[in-house]
Amino acid sequence: MSITPERKQTLVKEYAQKSGDTGSPEVQVAILTERIVNLTEHFKTHVKDNHSRRGLLKMVSQRRQLLDYVKNRDEPRYKSLIERLGIRR
Repeated sequence: MSITPERKQTLVKEYAQKSGDTGSPEVQVAILTERIVNLTEHFKTHVKDNHSRRGLLKMVSQRRQLLDYVKNRDEPRYKSLIERLGIRR
């Protein structure tokens, strides 16, 4: 359900604004999106896992807050981020 350190490093390199950037909203949203996708796959086989479902809802909410922050700060940056991640909103 969690992501591997190697996958996390590739996400950081791909979405970082500058070298050594691990805390920008883009990187955080990318990591959250990866975890959300993994959990969504998990629920296809484990339908009754309600404890993990709560964690999924918290992650979706946190991602939404970060995306709203980016949208309020810089609209083109927001549009490019959701396009790169394939988020439909």
